[in-house]
Amino acid sequence: MIQMGRMTEEELDREAWELTRQLVRIDSSDPGAYEGEIGKFICRWFADRGIETQREEVLPGRFNVMAGVGAPEGRALVYICHMDTVILGDGWTEGREPLAGAIEVMEGNRITSQQQAYRKQDRQQQSDAAKMTERLYGRGACDMKSGLACAMVAFAWAADRLYGGGADRPAFSSRLVFIGTVDEEDFMRGSEAAIRSGWVKADDWIVDMEPTDGQIQAAHKGRVWFELTIEGTAAHASMPWKGADAIAAMAEAISSIRRGISSCPSHPELGISTVTFGQIQGGVRPYVVPEFCRVWIDMRLVPPMDQAGAEAVVKAAIQAAKEAVPGTDGSYVITGSRPFVERDPESGLYQALQQSCLQVTGQEAVTGPFPGYTDTAVIAGILHNHNCMSYGPGSLAMAHKPDEYVDQDDVVRCRRVFCDLAARVL
Repeated sequence: MIQMGRMTEEELDREAWELTRQLVRIDSSDPGAYEGEIGKFICRWFADRGIETQREEVLPGRFNVMAGVGAPEGRALVYICHMDTVILGDGWTEGREPLAGAIEVMEGNRITSQQQAYRKQDRQQQSDAAKMTERLYGRGACDMKSGLACAMVAFAWAADRLYGGGADRPAFSSRLVFIGTVDEEDFMRGSEAAIRSGWVKADDWIVDMEPTDGQIQAAHKGRVWFELTIEGTAAHASMPWKGADAIAAMAEAISSIRRGISSCPSHPELGISTVTFGQIQGGVRPYVVPEFCRVWIDMRLVPPMDQAGAEAVVKAAIQAAKEAVPGTDGSYVITGSRPFVERDPESGLYQALQQSCLQVTGQEAVTGPFPGYTDTAVIAGILHNHNCMSYGPGSLAMAHKPDEYVDQDDVVRCRRVFCDLAARVL
């Protein structure tokens, strides 16, 4: 059995970096290979360190993974990470293919020989001389297999060091939990399942390891998805007055929705509400008045704008379209809805995480909102839990792109913060 609690800081750093590379080499794309192989790898990795895991099927053949130590009834510190990535995609630079796990070394902004990737130079000597930074390329490198690796190493270290038994180790009334979720890159049904199963609770302290550029991110815009349909009447394009143009009516509705959302008040931390018309269908031929048009809408909403307010905007847009293009009518369905999450500055987890960042980096982390939606946002919204936030290695700006990468320094920083946080909280 590998005893993580006896490793030095440098050994734990290397463990997290090597584990990141191993995880990147496992295809867990969604849609694609999904999480089967990576979930089994995580279970084996924990088993080699004497840690039992549970698996729960969320979707056919797709399992969440959970490990926990400590008192079952105690408040938990939960490290939650999604195991899936977006599709592998095209456009990758040769040598940096999405599953290769290629490592390059940066000296300043210049890539040096790959043979230097494992030099055993002391980190302080590196900072005194030209800065040497290893960089790992691959799908999921920052979103979020590096964060997943950091969480696994921190959990295994804490499970051994803090909960491993022995006369010098106290009994803990609190609990440490690791959760690997499925489906985060789609409908986030993994985190919803973790809530239903009781793996996370309303009083737990929950951190996900999304790439946050060194920030603690604890607020999220709400997200509402609409499928808006306009129906009209077909006619020959030479006599459009004989029909009712559904596409023209949809154009009126889109303009009305844009005006409605742009007029919403801004939020001091989350910024402005936005709307995107991501996909549209309509018409059959250029010479036929279209009798049908459908658009798929993504709204990102800040307080006080919520789902009810968004629906009012869409209803008003349908009415405006009907008046502008007589003979048309409209309807909508909501295909997804998540509430906004505001940051609680009094959150105990936020204070503890700031203290750990200060301990490891020498300065407090910047606080900001997370631009997208995460597993912790789902948990915060459903359970009204104010102790949910994101902090992880890498930059969200690199996520989902060709040549996605993470820097070793980021992985080291986050691994150390997560170990410090576990020791501090537990």
